[in-house]
Amino acid sequence: MPSADSRLRVRKQDAVVQVEFIDRNILDEANIQLISDEISRLIDQEAAPKLLISFANVDHLSSAALGALITINNKVRNKSGQLRLASIDPQIYEVFVITRLNKLFQIHESPEDALKSFA
Repeated sequence: MPSADSRLRVRKQDAVVQVEFIDRNILDEANIQLISDEISRLIDQEAAPKLLISFANVDHLSSAALGALITINNKVRNKSGQLRLASIDPQIYEVFVITRLNKLFQIHESPEDALKSFA
């Protein structure tokens, strides 16, 4: 589970690992690396990870954070897992549309909707 200096809130419901960001702004490269490493460790702990990442508290996201999300997505897929994103701010979602990442990720309005979508 997360360490004391974690930038994430993590909980497991059924077989789904739910991750929520503590920070409103995910912009700093070093912070993004820490978050990415922490999520990678969560993925490594599961045989076929079911991961739900909620952006409920996030106001700003850097391009480096988007890159980290793509890496996380690839890691989950390589283990035959499933990744869902939820509660993305409309302005941030616009970036997903522009970059076509909305086609790569399964994005849901709420964590509850995302939970229902897992096979």
